[in-house]
Amino acid sequence: MKKIVNGALVSLLLAGAPLAAQAEKLAVVDMNTVFQQIPQREQISNSLKSEFGDRMAEVQKLQDELKGFMEKEQRDAALMTEAQKTELGRKMDQAKADLQLKGKALDEDLRRRQGEEQNKLLVKVQKAINDIAKKEQFDMVLQRGAVIYVKPDADISSKVVEALSKGQ
Repeated sequence: MKKIVNGALVSLLLAGAPLAAQAEKLAVVDMNTVFQQIPQREQISNSLKSEFGDRMAEVQKLQDELKGFMEKEQRDAALMTEAQKTELGRKMDQAKADLQLKGKALDEDLRRRQGEEQNKLLVKVQKAINDIAKKEQFDMVLQRGAVIYVKPDADISSKVVEALSKGQ
């Protein structure tokens, strides 16, 4: 049994030897760093702010209105008649419902658009990585999180950021 296991290990080592003998040129990219440093990120953020700014302001107005109703209830409850309390309660319920409805719709739309823009940006990042890999003849480019150690000169993240900065 021991001879079979040792024989299997030797054959595995010998089978892997040609692969190990062939040195491959590897690089890594820290995608988080790339996405944080590229100028397109700020452009996308500004674009989304302008696209959704009115709706964000409306939701903020509803939040402020609801907060005002709640403060009024706490401050003036002892002085209010039952009819006034009921009316204020209705206004608060309506404000909560509006806030919930409009806030949820805004969140969904904003998340969808962010995803669309991020996918467009990901395509550009991938193209920049591919171009650099071809130019510098890398056999493989890995994400930084997939490796435990890499020489600093094998990290091409700054080159990717530079390429994307030039090609805005």
